[in-house]
This record gives sequence, structure tokens and C-alpha cells, in this order.
Amino acid sequence: MIVYKSREEVGTMDRCNREVVRILSAVAARVAPGVSTGDLDRQAERMCREAGVKPAFKGYRGFPCVLCTSVNEEVVHGIPSPRKVLREGDIIGIDFGIVLDGYYGDAAVTVPVGRVSPEAQELMRVTRESLRRGIAAARAESRLSDVSAAIQGYVESRGYSVVREFVGHGIGTSLHEDPQVPNYGAPGSGPVLKEGLTLAIEPMVNAGGPAVRIHPDGWTASTVDGSLSAHFERSIAVTADGPLLLGGEMEGL
Repeated sequence: MIVYKSREEVGTMDRCNREVVRILSAVAARVAPGVSTGDLDRQAERMCREAGVKPAFKGYRGFPCVLCTSVNEEVVHGIPSPRKVLREGDIIGIDFGIVLDGYYGDAAVTVPVGRVSPEAQELMRVTRESLRRGIAAARAESRLSDVSAAIQGYVESRGYSVVREFVGHGIGTSLHEDPQVPNYGAPGSGPVLKEGLTLAIEPMVNAGGPAVRIHPDGWTASTVDGSLSAHFERSIAVTADGPLLLGGEMEGL
């Protein structure tokens, strides 16, 4: 069941996502060669504690950490570890969410570790742009699949592939609400988008094929062919004036 939010609820979600953006930006700024993904997770947890907000992921279905940190060929849901040290030329996807006043915020960004290859830079640029195009398509009276088609069409026109196994989602008083938001599909189908709908749109884009595999840890997903993957995500609200980016602008996104 799709739950539409009042203006007051959208305002609360905007405040929640401002904290997401603030903390995620600070964590992303710390990314550098020699930093471990465990270091990043500890920073995020400390900032949540100082802000008086609850991390959304830690404990969710048994997930052990505050962040999801996915490096290079890892697509999503990588588990931070002090043993996973970032190296020059890596790229890292950082996914982060919180709960504030009973509402969830969720965002993700992929950032370079030092200097990265032109191929990695282009993959990140295309994924980031596909998110922007998906958000732009989330307008009242459009169809849900218009968002999906905008993402897929742009990604595939640049020679990349979108992951099928994982999708965006509604968000609100639960981290994952209806409807699911695939990053692929033909336009003109699915629910009509209405004012008050809040979505987490999150393209996951592979440099190679779309297939993924799950690691023995039960969480980390990687590309089957070992190609690089990038992930960007923002939470938005559908309004009469167009899509509202909850939490405001974020550097690099």
C-alpha cells in the first residue's frame, strides 16, 4: 500500500534528510588512501550519537553496521571493516540512513579514493546523472515507470548496465515502503505519481553486465564479471511544483 505524506510529514522528512546529507558529506570527505571502511563507519556512528539520531541500517535484518560501504566491483551492502583499507584508485559507494522523529532518510554517494581512472570517473558521472534524470521524471501525474525508464535509457545509451536485483523504494515511517522503484522498464506504466509520495531513488550501475552475486556474508553484492559498479541515491517528495530533493543539495550529487 502506498502511503502519501502531508506537508508536515514532508517537512519532517526534509529535516531528517538534512542530517543524512550532513553526515554522509562529512564521511565522504574523509575518504582517502589508507582509511579503512571501518574508520568511516565509526565516524558515522559517532556523528549520529552526537546529533541524537538513530542509524537506520544498524540492526536492520541483522545488518551489523551504520554504513554500507561497497568498493570497486561491490554493488551495494558492503559491510565496513577495519581490515578493508582503501587504496589509491579505488571507488567506494557509501550508503547511509537515519531515523528522526519517526521518519527515515536515506542517501548514497560513490566517491573516488585519490586519483582514479578515467573509466571510473565516467562510470560515476553517468550514474550520478542517471539519478538526476530519474528525479526529474518524478512529477505529479507521471507514471512510476517513467522514472525507471529515464534511468535505464540514459545508462544504456552510455554503454553501461543497470542492476535488476536491487531497486529503489518508497520511504517514510519505514525504511522500505511501497512502491518499489526499479531502475529499468518501459515508460507509461505503474502507479500514477501523486503529491505526497516520497521515494528513495537509487540507480546502481555496472561498467560491465548487470548480473550480481551475493558474498558468503549474506549481504555484500558484487558484479559477476568483476566490473566496477557505482551507486547514487537520494530521497525525494513528489509535489505540485515538481520533485523536491529532501535534505537539499549535496556536493558531488
